[in-house]
Parts: sequence; structure tokens; C-alpha cells
Amino acid sequence: MNTTNTETTVGPETFTKVAQKLIPFLFLCYVVAFLDRVNVGFAKLQMAPELQFSDAVFGFGAGIFFIGYFIFEVPSNVILERVGARAWIARIMISWGIISSAFFFVDKFVWGSLSASFNCTDPEFSFYVLRFLLGVAEAGFFPGIILYLTYWFPGSRRAKMVALFMTAIAVSNLVGSPLSGAIMQYMDGAGGVSGWKWLFLLEGLPSVVVGFMVFYFLPNGPREAKWLTTEEQNYVIAQVEADEKLKTTDDSSHHWMDAFRDIRVWALAFVYFSGVVCFYAINFWMPTIIQELGVDKKDFFKVGLISIIPWGIAAVFMVVWGAHSDKTGERRYHVAGSLILCIVGLIGLAFVGKAPIPSIIALTVVSSGVLAFVAVFWSLPTAFLTGTAAAAGIAFINSVGNLGGHFGPDLIGRVRNLSGGATEAAFWALAAIAAIGVIITLVISREETTDQPA
Repeated sequence: MNTTNTETTVGPETFTKVAQKLIPFLFLCYVVAFLDRVNVGFAKLQMAPELQFSDAVFGFGAGIFFIGYFIFEVPSNVILERVGARAWIARIMISWGIISSAFFFVDKFVWGSLSASFNCTDPEFSFYVLRFLLGVAEAGFFPGIILYLTYWFPGSRRAKMVALFMTAIAVSNLVGSPLSGAIMQYMDGAGGVSGWKWLFLLEGLPSVVVGFMVFYFLPNGPREAKWLTTEEQNYVIAQVEADEKLKTTDDSSHHWMDAFRDIRVWALAFVYFSGVVCFYAINFWMPTIIQELGVDKKDFFKVGLISIIPWGIAAVFMVVWGAHSDKTGERRYHVAGSLILCIVGLIGLAFVGKAPIPSIIALTVVSSGVLAFVAVFWSLPTAFLTGTAAAAGIAFINSVGNLGGHFGPDLIGRVRNLSGGATEAAFWALAAIAAIGVIITLVISREETTDQPA
């Protein structure tokens, strides 16, 4: 499509309009999604002693979410591309909201010989099953949103949009940390129910509500956006199509199997794994780490308030980092640099022990590094994948990478179990994994990881 005539009446400000319409709503979706995914870290402070979960049980249960996520990620994203974003994202959100709320009954299910055959108590087995099902339900949401943004923004504008969208990770922790702490502390015993149960119920139901909102308000693409004029729709589509043409000179990338024939997809899957393994290890265990800095065991609200510090600074940093990557058009060194920052923070955590102020500084450095990483990383695969290959490739990278969400929390849980609560060895292992990610990132060709500056 020729963009010359369209640009005489509309211009780049159209993308500002698109961002103002889409990003806040997608942001809301991701906030409630992330609350349901990570509130288990806060619930652990009260749930684990009540149900007699060891660190190893919690670490494995927190991480098994990503096994279900991994299995169903690629099929979910391919379905989204075929049936449309609106219906599929709505389905995802409604189903995961229901399952997240079902944790209210995690100690009520009776499994009999089935749980015994896995050497688990009934509550432990229920915890594993529900976390797995939550991963199955949520599979496809994040890569689906990343794919959805490729319908609206060319590559040179996408990193900033992804960064703005993904500040929901930080905001969900900023809002969710004190909220989760307050629910657990002040609703504990209400109606004869433990605070951690209220936490799952009250933070799960909003996902169901927002899921129905998605079905009614989210357009599948520019052509369905009634808030754009026909000329603005044409402009957005033309800009995106022009960007797509730069990725390939033939039609081979329009078949989903082509994503798996590209060595860059496999390399980037491990790079993403290296960042995600660090992110979820810190995210799921941060409430416990902070509590062990000397916070009263029953003061969950204070743990939430302290958690605001690293996540608040990280939220600002990730937006600045993503905007700078867009401005310069450089991707490779921004991805590697964010992982290096993560490594510095992890090594700091390994050295400072239980010292409160140095630990909070180190947690802030790690949080800033991992959030900056996820803000700019997705500019790498979307720079060369297109068509159905993009749907499959993005989902594959995300699903393999998110296996790190299983291994990271599980690693810390097992190390703490074996070392009587010490975590230093796990921090060193996580730093080593991130270092491998840095090396792989730096050997990827510059031409394949650089966009035109915005």
C-alpha cells in the first residue's frame, strides 16, 4: 500500500492516538494478570506455615505454573492469530480468573491415594494442580499481546509501547504488594477464613470482570477500530505492512513452522530463559527475602510497603531504557546491558547477607535489570519474524523462556531446603545463567538486532 497520499492528511501522531486508546487498557489487563500470577509469593508468608509447606514445596508449586504455560503457549498464540485477539484474550482472562479464585479451596480438595502416590499431602497436591492449571489458562496471554502490538506499531515504535505495557509488571507489584499484605493482615479471620484465602479470591475475580470488558471493547486490529478514521486506519496498516516487508523478501516466513527453522529463534529462547529465570526467582521470593531482613513475621503490610522501593524504581528505569533503545534503534547492547545489571544485583545479594539497606539496594538493581530486559527483549524476535511465523515464534520463545519461571523459584526453594534457609548459592547460580544469556546476546549479528531510530 502506498503511504504517500495518506501522509498528506495524517501522520505519526496517529500512533499517539492508537497508544492512548490501547495501552492503558492492555496495561490494566496485564496488571490483573500479573497479580494472579505472582500473589502466591505473598500468600506463601501465611499459607506455607498454615499448610506446612516447606520451601521446596513452595518453590516447586510456584514454578509449576510455567510447565502448563509452556505446553499450551504455542497452540494458544496460533489460535489467537486465527480467531482474533478480542475473543481469545477474553477467554484467557476469564478462565485464569476463575482458577486463581479457586485457590480459596486449596486445602479442601481430597485426593486420597492419588496425592499419596506423588508423596504429597492433599493440600500440596491441590497447590500443584491449581498452579499448573493456572499456567494452562494463562498460556498465550503475554505473547498474544506482543503479537497484537505488531498489528498496530512498526518495529521502530514497538519497544517503547512494550515498555509502557510492561510497566504493568512493576505497577502490579507496586499496587499488589501493599494490597496483598493488607488483605492478608487485616482480613485474616474474617468470616472464619484465613487472610491468604481472601487474597486469592479478591485478586482473582477482577480478571473475570476485565475479561468480559476485553470481549466488548478490544478491536481485533486497526480496521475494526471505530475510533480511527478510515485514513488513520490506512496509515497504520500501511506503516505496519512496510515494516513487515523489511523483514523478508519472500513468503516463507508466513508458515508457522518456519519459526522453528531459524537458529535465531532458538538462541533468543535461551536468552529469554536467562532473564526470566532471574525475574521469577526474585519476584516469587522477594516477600520472603524482605521479611527475613528483620520484619515481624505477622506484619505482611510492612513487607508490601518495603517491596514498593525496588519495584517503583524499576518501573521508571524500564520505561527510560525502552525509550532509549527506540531512540537509538539499538537492541543488542540494551538487552545485554540489562542482564549485566541483573548479574550485578544478584552478586550483591549473595554478598550482603541479611543487611537491610544493602539488600534493598541489591534487590532494586536486580528488579531494574530484569524489567529493563523484558522491556527491550521483544524487539529482537519481532525484528525478523512475520506472519504466522511471528505468532508461533513469539509463543515458542516466550514458552521456552518462561520455563525459567519454573526453574528459578524451584532452584531457590531447593537450595534453601538443603542449606537451612541460606540463599547465596542460588544467587550465584542465577547470575551464571544470566551471564550465558549475555554472551549469546552479544554474538547475535548487529544487523539482526538493530532497527531504524524512532
